[in-house]
Amino acid sequence: MGEENKNVLDILVTSTIISFGTQRRFPTKLTIGELKQKLELITGGSASSMELQLLDDKNEVIAKLNDNSAVLSSYPLDNAKVLHVIDSSIQAGEFEDLSKVKKFELSEEEYAKRGETLRAFKEKLKLQSDEQKESFAEKKQKEEEDLIKNMSVGNRCEVRIAGKPTRRGTVMYIGKTEFKPGFWIGVKYDEPVGKNDGSVSGKRYFECVQKYGGFVKPHDVVVGDFPEETYDLDEI
Repeated sequence: MGEENKNVLDILVTSTIISFGTQRRFPTKLTIGELKQKLELITGGSASSMELQLLDDKNEVIAKLNDNSAVLSSYPLDNAKVLHVIDSSIQAGEFEDLSKVKKFELSEEEYAKRGETLRAFKEKLKLQSDEQKESFAEKKQKEEEDLIKNMSVGNRCEVRIAGKPTRRGTVMYIGKTEFKPGFWIGVKYDEPVGKNDGSVSGKRYFECVQKYGGFVKPHDVVVGDFPEETYDLDEI
């Protein structure tokens, strides 16, 4: 042991109690009794039942520290590499066996009684989200109801959908459908630009030639004096 470290023992502590070691430093002026008290906190063993051994780098015993009143420096520390703790009163690995640790469990009733649990927080967020969705759906339906009040079957109309060309036609159906929720306007187009003949999934809502029928939302329909556009094919 170097001169600068003569007052300190820097050593690996191992034991029969736990499967891993830990590097520690101890003042060499400690008595063996005091050392055992410190080793209780490190190994979990009992000072009254533990035996201490100094081992070299080949794990051969250099000395047994049996005298509780002797100081650590009174033992040959120069070749000491390991301070091994033997405690036969405790089964090896006992403190590492998690199966013996009693789990803390709450019943569903006890957990529910607790205030701001993670589950309660998630349920609150879900409730808020559901309420927002419901509020939005109600608001949208109210808007659609207000729009269809100004529409009647037989009205001429223009269908104006963002990103698509304006199309003219005649309102043929106003109301709810089986294929999607909310209110829908059935339109018979002036040209074959639709998707159906007034029926969807076997359910008929109005009559028209195939490809002339379509369904759009009320906010995409404007009713008014929109005469059918004619094209004179003889013009050059």
